[in-house]
Amino acid sequence: MTKADLINTIEKQASLTHDQAESIVNIVFESMIHALYADDRIEIRGFGSFANRNYKAYEGRNPKTGNIVKVAPKKVPFFKVGKELKERVDEGKDKYIIREA
Repeated sequence: MTKADLINTIEKQASLTHDQAESIVNIVFESMIHALYADDRIEIRGFGSFANRNYKAYEGRNPKTGNIVKVAPKKVPFFKVGKELKERVDEGKDKYIIREA
């Protein structure tokens, strides 16, 4: 599913205009980005959680040349799937299909 697919689904399910659905999706994504930028954790019950993983600086190697390269410390967003989502995906049944409006 792409962002455009998500917008179209919200548009149909909630009987909204395309611009309204797109605005909602953008607000949600921007809010999540802001939270992660502030090093906050995002938890969506039944779905999963997003948190930053912090990595220390280290020395790596350039695979092409073999030269040693210093890699700066970094934060990387990490998603941990929730129990309910994991179970629903594992079932793989059609009982969770979104109904078209």
